[in-house]
Amino acid sequence: MPRLPVVSGAEAVRALGHLGFVVARQRGSHMVMRRGSMGCVVPNHRELKVGTLVGLLKQAGVSPDEFIEALHA
Repeated sequence: MPRLPVVSGAEAVRALGHLGFVVARQRGSHMVMRRGSMGCVVPNHRELKVGTLVGLLKQAGVSPDEFIEALHA
């Protein structure tokens, strides 16, 4: 598994948007993103911890490689 970069919640939302996810709803600082039946919760924080990002990617069904590629798109 490649080393995941430190990203903000907004950067994670943008990268997931490139992968086809849309913001379904938001409550406070947490956004629920959906793509078909898959979904994930993204905290809109300045910096996401690596463990949080790994869990978020597992929820979304996105590999770290796909995420890093979308992050640089």
